Amino acid sequence: MSEKIKLIQRESLKEKPDPSNLGFGEYFTDYMLSFDYDIDQGWHDLKIVPYGPIELSPAAQALHYGQAVFEGLKAYKHDGEVDLFRPSENFKRINNSLARLDMPKVDEDTLLEGLKQLVDIERDWVPEGEGQSLYIRPYVFATEGILGVRPSYSYKLLIILSPSGSYYGGDSLNPTKIYVEDEYVRAVRGGVGHAKVAGNYAASLLAQTNASAQGYDQVLWLDGVEQKYVEEVGSMNIFFVENGKVVTPELNGSILPGITRKTVIELAQNLGYEVEERRVSIDELIEAHHNGTLTEVFGTGTAAVISPVGQLKYGDTEIVINNNETGEVTQNLYDNYVGIQSGKLDDPNGWRVVVPRY
Repeated sequence: MSEKIKLIQRESLKEKPDPSNLGFGEYFTDYMLSFDYDIDQGWHDLKIVPYGPIELSPAAQALHYGQAVFEGLKAYKHDGEVDLFRPSENFKRINNSLARLDMPKVDEDTLLEGLKQLVDIERDWVPEGEGQSLYIRPYVFATEGILGVRPSYSYKLLIILSPSGSYYGGDSLNPTKIYVEDEYVRAVRGGVGHAKVAGNYAASLLAQTNASAQGYDQVLWLDGVEQKYVEEVGSMNIFFVENGKVVTPELNGSILPGITRKTVIELAQNLGYEVEERRVSIDELIEAHHNGTLTEVFGTGTAAVISPVGQLKYGDTEIVINNNETGEVTQNLYDNYVGIQSGKLDDPNGWRVVVPRY
C-alpha cells in the first residue's frame, strides 16, 4: 500500500445534494487535492485539504497571461466499488498541456496515487444513478505575483470533485443541434489547440452564446486557416458515419486529442467498424447528406460521453441527420463504451482502474 497523503480534516462535512437533481459541475465534495510548485523546491507539499477558497496574489500570472491548464475525467460506482476510467491518459495529456505553456510537468504516478486517495475519502459522494458519475477536475495555474511577461516561478495544482448527472441535463442520447461556426476560429496549427488550456475555452464563449441564441446546443469549429475543414465541437471531438465507415478529423495540432475520442476509435475497431482519421470538409458533409451517404454524426468527450447529433446548420443550410434520431452505430458504440465504463461489460483492455480502500 502506498504511503498515505497528509489529510487536513474539515470541522464538519457538507450535506450531500439530491441525487435526482445534480446537474453538471454545480456541487463540490468536502475535500480537494493540493500540490504546490516553486522554482527552488519543485513540486512539494502534496496534501488533501478542505474544499474552499484559495488565497491568490492580485498579480498572479494566471490572471494576466493565462498560464492555466486543466483536465476532466470521472469516477463511477458499481457493485460497491469505485472505478476510474483510463486516468493515466489524462495525466499524460495534462503534462503535454503544461509543456506547451512552459509550465513544469508533474510526476504522473504521484498524481494518480493522490487522486485515488482523494476519491477514496470521497467515495460516498460518487452517485450511482444511470448516467451519473463523480466528475474530476485537475488543473494547474501560475501563482507568482509579478507582471513581467515570462513563465511563472510558482504554480498550484488542485483536483476538485463534483457529483454530476448527464452533461446535457437529460437523456445523454437525445440528439443535439450543432451550429457550424464560419466567422470566429478556435485555434490554428502551431498554437494551443492541441492542449487543454483555459484560454481555448474563453475564446469559444462568444460563438457559443451566439449559437445558443439561435437554438443550438454546441458550436462545430472549422479550421483556422481556410475555414472549410471540420475540427471539433466546443466540448467534444466529432465523428461521422459515412459510406458505412466511422470517420473523424485527423489530429493536426489544432484539435484536442480527446481520450474519449481515442477510446471510441479503439472500441469501434474492436467491434469491426472501419475507422478513418482524415481531413473532412464541411462541403463534403453537406454533399454526403444530400446523396444519402452521411447517415450518422456524434460527438465524444469526457463530460458528454457519446452524444448523437441530429441537426447541423452551416450558413443558410440546415441538415437533419438520421431523422433526428440516434443511429445504430452511435447506439452500439455508446452501449459498449458505457457498459465497459460502468462494469456491466468485460474490460479486456484494462481501462477501468479500481480505487482501493486505504
